[in-house]
This record gives sequence, C-alpha cells and structure tokens, in this order.
Amino acid sequence: MLNINSPAVQSEKIVLIFCRALWLNAAKFRIKDVQMADFAVFARQLAQDAGALLAGRFSKRHEVEYKGTIDLVTEADRLSEALMVERIRSRFPDHGIITEESPALNEAAGLRWIIDPLDGTTNYAHGNPVFCVSVALEKEGKIVLGVVYDPMRGDLFFACRGNGATLNGRALCVSKVSDLSRSLLATGFPYDIRESPENNLDFFGAMAVQAQAIRRAGAAALDLAYLAAGRFDGFWELKLKPWDTAAGCLLVSEAGGRVTEMDGGSWQIDSAGLAASNGLIHEPMLEVFQAVKKMRV
Repeated sequence: MLNINSPAVQSEKIVLIFCRALWLNAAKFRIKDVQMADFAVFARQLAQDAGALLAGRFSKRHEVEYKGTIDLVTEADRLSEALMVERIRSRFPDHGIITEESPALNEAAGLRWIIDPLDGTTNYAHGNPVFCVSVALEKEGKIVLGVVYDPMRGDLFFACRGNGATLNGRALCVSKVSDLSRSLLATGFPYDIRESPENNLDFFGAMAVQAQAIRRAGAAALDLAYLAAGRFDGFWELKLKPWDTAAGCLLVSEAGGRVTEMDGGSWQIDSAGLAASNGLIHEPMLEVFQAVKKMRV
C-alpha cells in the first residue's frame, strides 16, 4: 500500500506543484516557454519589491552623494540595488548582472539581468514622485523580457519578446498620431550638459518648433513605457546607458513602435543615441535630427 506521507511521495508532490505553477505562469503571460514564464514572474516580483522599498523611503530625508556635477545617488538607490542583486544571485547564481551603481557581475554569461534600481534619482531626491524600477533580461545578446514599475502609481509595464506588452495585464499599443506637429514627445538631457556640446539642446530647440509639445520628466525608462502605452508619441535622448533603455525599448517594440539610433541605424543597448516612436512619426523625427547635424558643419 502506498504511503502518501512518505518522503518520496511528498517530494513528487512538491515537484508536481512547482511544475503546475510554471505552466500556470506560462498561460497567464501567454508565454509558451515555461522557463521564460518563470523568469517573467521573477522579474515582475523583483521590480515590485524594489519599488515597495523605494516608495516606503520616498518621504524620508535622503543621504545624497554626487557622482558628477549634477549626477547624484541616494541611499535608496543603493538599498534597492542591494535587494535586487541579492535576489538575482540567490535565484540564478550563473546569470550575469549589469546595474547602475556597481561593477557588472558574470558579464560574459548567456543570460544577463540589466537593472536600474531607481530611474529618476534626481526626482526622487527632490520629492518629485516620478521615478521607476527597470528590469530587463538579455539572452544571447537580445533583450527578451522587460519590466518597468512605477510604485507611486502602481503601474507595472511588462513585455516579453514575441508576446506583446501590457500595463497591469492590459495589452498595450502605441499611439496612432501620424503628424509630427500634433505629437507629444519626450526627451532628456545628459549629466554633462554643462560641459559637453553634445547636450541635446540643439535637437530640443529644433524639435520644439516641430512638435505639438515636449515633456522632460526625468526618467527615461518611464518615458519609454509611456510611449509604449500611447501616452507619448515619440522619444529621443543622448548618452543613455543599458539600464536606462533595455526594458523600455522592448516595451516600445512589443507595443508596435519603432526603435533606432538617431541616424536611423540599428539600435543596440550601448548605442550613443536613441530615437523611439509610434513608427508613424519616426521618419519626420529623424529628418529633424539630420537637419540639426547639417547645421553644425
């Protein structure tokens, strides 16, 4: 007679429960790859837990350090990063990690997590509630998962390559604005704006008289998520880092948008400039950038 309380039976039950959970996750996110579905659940929970930490400390007085003239980091950045790195290393010890505040870990790994524990640090330090957590998973050189979480609004943007993008479970699609003069754009400025002539001011001036309006919110990952959700029609910025763009660019692509370098070339996570749009105003945006470059000569 089978003893249902025997260690062997109990172990088998645990395995079955775990496998069932993976299959349910795959169905929930419409992801056929069970392993990828598991990564998706992990990434979403990781972003939410880091976001909860940030939200809990938001109204407190912050310890601020300067990495440059205007580039700062707070204790919240470091605490959020420590939480995220520890979780990833504990769950996936063979995976690589690329993050903003620390050296890369296991950088040559086939699977790498690209994380920004707090995108929008300047806003956060000043009490402006516009910031987010960004989590992306890169597999063999391609971004396959992306999460951008805004803890102040409870907005969780999620994308899986080939499976579309969602906001809190609702499918996302970029806007249908086809006229640059009727478009709402977003951009940002590099931290060396005071020292470098490559500071986006000339592009901004040229685009300001072509678009309906431009917003500068101060969190590139959130700007890209808003573009994927149809809240913005286009976005561009210079000198961004992989943790700024990896998750957001996948969101845009999976929501039907277009992502390139500012000269129209193929965008990579280490590209010097980024242009993203709903696709319909992309060529007019690129034409503005090219006109500015010609005026520099």
